[in-house]
Amino acid sequence: MVAAHRLRTPEQYLEGLRDSREVFYQGAKVEDVTTHPELGIVSRHAALDFAFSEQPGKEELAVTDGYSTYFQLPRNAADLRRRSSLIEQATAFGKTLVLLIKEIGTDALVALHRVAHGTEYADAVTSFYEHCRDGDLALAVAQTDVKGDRSKGPSGQDDPDMYVRVVERRDDGVVVRGAKVHTSYTPNVDEVIVLPTRAMQEGEEDWAIAFAVPTATKGLKLLCSDYLASDNDPWTRPISSQHKMVETLTVFDDVFVPSDRIFLDGDVRRAGELALTFVEHHRFTAVSYKLPLVDALVGLAGLLAEANGIGRASHVRDKLVALIGYAETVRGLTHLAADRCRIDEASGLAYPDPMTTNLAKWTFARDYHDAVERVIDIAGGLLVTGPGGADWRSDELRPYLEKYFAGATPADERLAVMNVASDLLAREYAGYQSVLAVHAEGSLEAEKMMIYRSYDPSAALAYARELAGLD
Repeated sequence: MVAAHRLRTPEQYLEGLRDSREVFYQGAKVEDVTTHPELGIVSRHAALDFAFSEQPGKEELAVTDGYSTYFQLPRNAADLRRRSSLIEQATAFGKTLVLLIKEIGTDALVALHRVAHGTEYADAVTSFYEHCRDGDLALAVAQTDVKGDRSKGPSGQDDPDMYVRVVERRDDGVVVRGAKVHTSYTPNVDEVIVLPTRAMQEGEEDWAIAFAVPTATKGLKLLCSDYLASDNDPWTRPISSQHKMVETLTVFDDVFVPSDRIFLDGDVRRAGELALTFVEHHRFTAVSYKLPLVDALVGLAGLLAEANGIGRASHVRDKLVALIGYAETVRGLTHLAADRCRIDEASGLAYPDPMTTNLAKWTFARDYHDAVERVIDIAGGLLVTGPGGADWRSDELRPYLEKYFAGATPADERLAVMNVASDLLAREYAGYQSVLAVHAEGSLEAEKMMIYRSYDPSAALAYARELAGLD
């Protein structure tokens, strides 16, 4: 047991981001991601991961044996349940937006432990894991290659850099080139872990590579998406003005990777195994961090119905029941995925049941837009026709707004709830969450494919044969 915990403070985390990392936003190089008008918001949101453990009553959940609980290697269902609870509560602390600077990286670390066990890379994985755990580091995972022509694999592309590949091998490491896309929080982490995105075939050894590099590594360039850029008015955007994510096109412009940072190289079979193993853990993380969002939909529907004076309408009760059923089904499947966990025989590490995990993720994604529609129907058109923050702050206009936007509750209460709902359901953040629901951590089709692969039909088929008298 470690006597005192080794978690960094938010201030120590932010100070660690001030280095020579190459970050670009809206065409310009960013000198300091912690003070930039947009990326500074992202940095402060990410820092909540370190602030969470300092909240009253949270240390027992957030700290294990002196280290961040995120770095605990799961051995049983209880460990997975505890991890899920940490992710859920930390996301709620982030006002429905996942913090994700330790969640995704530690998913990768567990997957690397499982796949590298018994191989020549096991010591490198263990050493890097301890480096991240002991330093309480923030981690990003770059997995999704840009892919080019998706009808072709890595070796069939006209441009071989459409998948990250080794372009030079040296005695002390390798040089890699290519780009990964959809890499979350890359400008706001200490280390970037790179994993294969798919199974490889013979002849694609150069693309079968996994490694990690510090974010400030020479040749690593981070091109930020500006999708969540907005006027950041906290009155009309109470969530997204203070809580933002950023994704990057993560370019490896002939980046050198030392030998002790390489976790897989040239093994096409294990490349596919690592890609799938990471997904087994990361989709469990995904459904865990969706729980505050589905709870918010239920709560907002209830508050909006009250504010509009329609809480007793039968169609509203019907919508509320559907929303409750949606939220609790996703939560129940998430917990069941942990309870049904399996143990990797080689490493002894626990992983969530793949079928149940994908059922939870599929249920969330499949039914998300129906849930949003129900809340919008209860809210009404004020989601997009309501006043702005400048109007509300105007001494001349505010009396009219208070008079004419009052409902069953006073105008200030009604509009406060309406603005949260608008931010979550109708503005830039809503569009962001809408796309995440369909594509983040795997598309609907990917989840359905995994459910089909994971289900053993033998018992059901045998029972059906028995009922039909075929035995």
